Formats: sequence, structure tokens, C-alpha cells
Amino acid sequence: MPKRLLLNAFTMNCVSHIVHGLWPHPDTRQTQYTDLETWVELAKLLERGKFDAVFLADVVGVYETYKGGRETAVREGLQIPVNDPSLLIPAMAYATEHLGFAFTQSILQEHPYNFARRVSTLDHLTKGRVGWNIVTSYLEGAGRNLGYGGLPPHTERYARAEEYVEVLYKLWEGSWEDDAVIADRARKIYADPSKIHDINHVGKYYDVAGPHLSEPSPQRTPFLFQAGSSDSGRNFAARNAEAVFLGALNPAGAAAQIADIRSRAQSFGRDPSDIAFFQGLVLIVGSTEAEVARKQAEYQEWISYDGFAAHLSGSIGIDLGAIDPDAPIGEVASNGVRGFFKGLIEAEPNKEWTFRELLEQRVWTQPIAGTPEQVADELQVWSDAGVDGINVMYVTTPGTFADVVDGLVPELQRRGLAQREYTPGTLREKVFAGRGPRLNDRHPSAGHRITGAKDREQLPVS
Repeated sequence: MPKRLLLNAFTMNCVSHIVHGLWPHPDTRQTQYTDLETWVELAKLLERGKFDAVFLADVVGVYETYKGGRETAVREGLQIPVNDPSLLIPAMAYATEHLGFAFTQSILQEHPYNFARRVSTLDHLTKGRVGWNIVTSYLEGAGRNLGYGGLPPHTERYARAEEYVEVLYKLWEGSWEDDAVIADRARKIYADPSKIHDINHVGKYYDVAGPHLSEPSPQRTPFLFQAGSSDSGRNFAARNAEAVFLGALNPAGAAAQIADIRSRAQSFGRDPSDIAFFQGLVLIVGSTEAEVARKQAEYQEWISYDGFAAHLSGSIGIDLGAIDPDAPIGEVASNGVRGFFKGLIEAEPNKEWTFRELLEQRVWTQPIAGTPEQVADELQVWSDAGVDGINVMYVTTPGTFADVVDGLVPELQRRGLAQREYTPGTLREKVFAGRGPRLNDRHPSAGHRITGAKDREQLPVS
């Protein structure tokens, strides 16, 4: 029996997310990103298609590397303006019953003490359907505007991230015991003070006394995504992530990344099955080959190559408008997204890549286009390479997602590649069927749990 593929809708609370130039298209609602109805209707559509989650991207900076400024990004609506993704979640959760919600937030943009409360609140309101995509930022403007005097070096960002999540694990897992909340109306005692603890964290980047301000939520720690593909990012994912977002160029590249991260996870005492891998793909689905060809030709007329160049320039920290496009990538020193280069090498190890080829690979993000049967065949290849799920990127919204829900999903269900019904429970229980709502004992968060009197005896003195 084939392994079912997990399905996420990859989107962003902005005008132009991944496929640039399409926002003026008459059949997309990208300019309606500020309307709550847009998001609620999308959530209902995705739940009808038995999607696992909405994966909400985010940045806290502007793409200003290309041609020496932000003008291209502003003209293109390229992730600016951009609104807070987490604020969409309660409304979408209220309109659905099972759909999960993963939102992106950088460890640079908010103190962990306050962030812990916000995530616990979302986990309560969604009944355990929230996930966090952990990122460290890659845009220089993020560092300047958040008080760091510029973007901290790549290795420092990941060192900070390790301490950031350690603080969060202590707050989420180790501050309130499971039975701390009594809600005894007769004695007028809501919570037992002896079962709520300070965490007394003193570190290089953060000092947090505690206790956590929120009572334990259904998952305690949200479902943890991570998208870094550099060496530092892969080590971080191997230690902490439950799902990794891949941007591989082909199934062989995905298989190499998956094998590498699973091996690292084992070295950290985790099981390879503790991590699910999602490949980002643009899907263009039509009922006939003629319809698919028409869609591709039409979309091609709207594509903005300038928008893609500005996006990629900001991501890798190199102005593609100021270098020879036929120059080899070589050993590029970049403080941005280093995984782009690593992914190219893994996809075709013996090839010497140029910047022109890098841009060509990122334009369209290699769409899979075809009839439901043809697209399902391609997704089976990715599944055979070890991919557990797909982050579906849109060309138009909700059009791309509607085509997947109404055209592709029935074919995937027929083949056993997509679920017909949801598994009960939290997002974690839906992704890892048969497991509980909490992180397992192999995860580093487990070392910070407090379960009873024996653990209380080992607490540091407040």
C-alpha cells in the first residue's frame, strides 16, 4: 500500500509570494490579502480537500539587494506590503475543524518569553492545531530594524536559535505540571501554586526567570517546522524539527537532503521517523493536456523575471543585477540563504552552476504541470525519493488550490496517496498518526519536562 502524502498550502499574508508577476491577473485574489474573508474561504476550501495545513510564510525585512535598492520589490509587491501571519489563524481555525496552521516567525523578532505565551494562546484557540516554522532571518533589513545593527552572522543566528528554543522548551514543557490546573469551584482554587515553576534560565542571549504565563495547551510545544538547508540549518533541524521544508531541484536532490538530515538526527539521539519532509512545488493541474498547455502559456505571459531576480538576490545576499550571469557560483560567501547553493550541488553534483542557471531554476520553481493522472505520477516519484509531503505553491489563489482540491486530490485519494478523512486530534497526531499530542521522549524538549514530585525536587532554587 502506498504511503500517503501530506499536503500543505504554502502562502503568505502579502501580495506576491513565490510566483511573481501574477498578482494583476483577473483570476487571483492576491490583492485581497487584507480581507479576512479571503483567508476564511481559503481555509474552508483546503479542509474540503483534506489538506493537512496552511503553511504561512513571513519575512521581517525588505528585498533590497537587487539593483542596489528596494524599488523592484515595491513595484512588484514582492513580499511588501506584508502583514502578520499569526493573526489570521484564529479566524481560519474557527471556520474549520481539522486543518492545521503553521506560521513563520524569526527568532530575532520577538523575545521568547512573550512568544511562548502567544503560541500557547494559539494552540488553545485552535485546539492543538498550530505549528511554528522556526527561521533565523536572512534579510539585512531585519537585523537593522530589530535593533541588531545589521543581520547577525549566519553561525551566530543559529547559536541564538538554539538558546531561543531551549528557553521555549523550558516554558512550554517545564513550567506548569500537567495537573497544575484544578479549577476547584468549591474551594475557589484555579491552579495549585506548588505545581507552577520558574525556569531560571540564564544564558548568553536570554535571561528568563519564568514562570510561563499560559497554562498547558493541547500540544504544549507547537508542531515544529524548520526550513534551513545550510549545514547549521540542517544540524538545527536534526535536533529540533518535526518537519523540514525542502526546496530541492529534483527527487535525487531531495533524497540526498533527507538522508543527510536523518543521519544527523540519529547522531543527536533521535529516530529517523521523528522528522517528516515536505517538498515545495508549484502544481498546475488541468482536466486535459490542452487545458494545461493553455494555462502554462497564459501564466508565462504574466511572469516577472525582474521579480524573481529581486527575490533571489535578497535571499542569497548577492545582487544578480550587478554580476556576470554566466559567472560560476563557486564558493560564494553569503550571509543569506546558503542552502540554495548546497541544494544545487546535491541535485547535480558534477555540474558547475552559473548564476544564470541558478535564476532559471528558481523562476517558476520547477512547476509540475499536467492532468491529475500526470501530476500524481510525478508526485509518486517524489514520494519514492523519501518525501513525506508537499507544500503546494500557488500561481493564482485560490485558483491553484481549487484545481488541486477538485482535480488532483481525488486522483491521489484513488491511489492511496491522499487521505480521505482526517485523523482525530492535534496537528501532531494528524501528521504522526498513532502518536500522542506531545513531543516524544527523544526530542530535546523532553529533558525540560516536570511530571511530579521527584522532578520538583531537582528544580533550581528560585
